[in-house]
Amino acid sequence: MNERQQLIDELVELSRWLGAPERDCTILGEGNTSARLSEDTFLVKASGGELGTIEAKGFVEVRRSEILAMLDADRIPDEEVRSRLATAKVDASHPGTPSVEAPLHAVCLGLPGVNFIGHTHPTAINGITCSNGFEEALSHRLFPDQIVVCGPRSLQVPYVDPGVELGKALRERLDTYLSEWGEPPKTIYLRNHGFVALGSSARQIKAITTMAVKAARILAGTAAFGGPHGMAKIDIDRIHTRPDEHHRQRIIDNG
Repeated sequence: MNERQQLIDELVELSRWLGAPERDCTILGEGNTSARLSEDTFLVKASGGELGTIEAKGFVEVRRSEILAMLDADRIPDEEVRSRLATAKVDASHPGTPSVEAPLHAVCLGLPGVNFIGHTHPTAINGITCSNGFEEALSHRLFPDQIVVCGPRSLQVPYVDPGVELGKALRERLDTYLSEWGEPPKTIYLRNHGFVALGSSARQIKAITTMAVKAARILAGTAAFGGPHGMAKIDIDRIHTRPDEHHRQRIIDNG
């Protein structure tokens, strides 16, 4: 099996895993996934497809540079967005239209070490993203494994119209995050929208999403006992920089 086919197979399997009903991460046509093929091309779910039942033909290969060019325009009418997404396809004969969230994927796949993206709408996480306590709730790290798998902090993005405008806002927020912290986030929370996991492998996307859902459930559970008790920054930094935790992280990510 060649490298390209292996990547496609991994993306299909990841997508079905995220879309499985028992995981409660997506329903119907919610969510989208992507994988980097080369410096300028990536695969992204076609608009309208269902993650839980998707096949290889449900993904469209697009040119990242053409998707990113859409973010430099002042404002693109809705009808033009669809045509420009179609123009970005590597294979013009492919019947699918790239997801309107292709700009989100184009931005994130340019980050160092990011080869796969899983954008989902888990019920447990959306209980946070749709709350008044959105930013405060996500300012906590609650337990060591959350830090090991999901990183020491997350990126939060206010509600923005999905598609091109979200891509613009996300690019700006990521630039600020990278300047402040010197490394990309593993988790992005979109207010009133959903969740994004960024990883080097499909396996890592599964681990990040699973741990983020667990953390959301624990956070909700703390309400019955006086609210969350977040870990101190010194303890978060300690876990994030411990060599043994880095070793364990590699095992979790790569099997």
